[in-house]
Amino acid sequence: MTVITSVEDLRVLAKKRVPRMFYDYADSGSWTESTYRANESDFQKIKLRQRILVNMENRSTATTMIGQKVAMPVAIAPTGLTGMQHADGEILAARAAKDFGVPFTLSTMSICSIEDVAEGTNHHPFWFQLYVMKDRDFIERLIERAKRANCSALVLTLDLQILGQRHKDLKNGLSAPPKMTLANMIDIATKPRWALGMLGTPRRQFGNIVGHVKGVSDMSKLSEWTASQFDPALNWNDVEWIKKLWGGKLILKGIQDPEDARLALNSGADALIVSNHGGRQLDGAESSIQCLPAIVDAVGKQIEIHMDGGVRSGQDVLKARALGAQGCYIGRAFLYGLGAMGGPGVTKVLEMLHKELDLTMAFCGRTDVETVDKSILLPGTYPV
Repeated sequence: MTVITSVEDLRVLAKKRVPRMFYDYADSGSWTESTYRANESDFQKIKLRQRILVNMENRSTATTMIGQKVAMPVAIAPTGLTGMQHADGEILAARAAKDFGVPFTLSTMSICSIEDVAEGTNHHPFWFQLYVMKDRDFIERLIERAKRANCSALVLTLDLQILGQRHKDLKNGLSAPPKMTLANMIDIATKPRWALGMLGTPRRQFGNIVGHVKGVSDMSKLSEWTASQFDPALNWNDVEWIKKLWGGKLILKGIQDPEDARLALNSGADALIVSNHGGRQLDGAESSIQCLPAIVDAVGKQIEIHMDGGVRSGQDVLKARALGAQGCYIGRAFLYGLGAMGGPGVTKVLEMLHKELDLTMAFCGRTDVETVDKSILLPGTYPV
């Protein structure tokens, strides 16, 4: 039996257990994937200052994100097709997050619907991520559904007005559910755990969309609708409209530039996420951790700042916190756990990140995550 000690162990296991098109969907970036790789590798360049003979008793990783108490400064990121990594994946991940005490964010492009996740977690509050489509009536209904499901924050993604090209998705013929081509059937036959799980659930298509959009009742109609619905004309006036429509906590995702961060601040949002969409949109953009300090410097005293992209360990969480992020989001890391082991795999990821965060913080001479700042990092090794 394999002993799981890191997120990388789960990635390797997920690759064996998840059909190739869905594993590749999660584990890829756009074009040359340079930004996707930089998100992770730029964390490794940042070095920590080890301190000794400091009282390490009574450590705490607890903090808040948009005023919500969290067990550590981590939230589960919104990821499309999560229910194709493992049957009922969104429900399983939401339960794991609830039990651990961190936020779960459901994607618009999820397999399990808003209602599925609410029911599957006994209506425990979770966050909902919104893509703004051209069909504004659908968006209004989607927001109302999120309200009825007791969602406690809306995460508005701003960097997908147009879709970046991911070569692997095109080569694999990505679809949900997968088309029953010979190649796909052979691949699925080698993933019996995944196949049995999928046979045991009715949730195999985009639950927030199918049956909720006029004229979209099956997968053939869905693909046509989705391809035409991302709105290249999305602008800051739409953000103001969404904020009024939602009326609750609003987080803006996809900020990479200090000028855009200032505009986000002026929009009245409660927090922003420094993010390049996991390297899946503009290839060649800077990594999120490289962008973080300039954005913190520009607006960090006036709005709460989160970040995502490349977070694979508790050490990454600590480094981001030291550079001014109130919290981090994990996307691929939890998907690896989900694909490898289902719900227990997501719990395993959260447990490993927490242990790495807790121990590293102690080695750096701190016992409370609220006191972590740049002084735990070696000068000259981190972006400024």
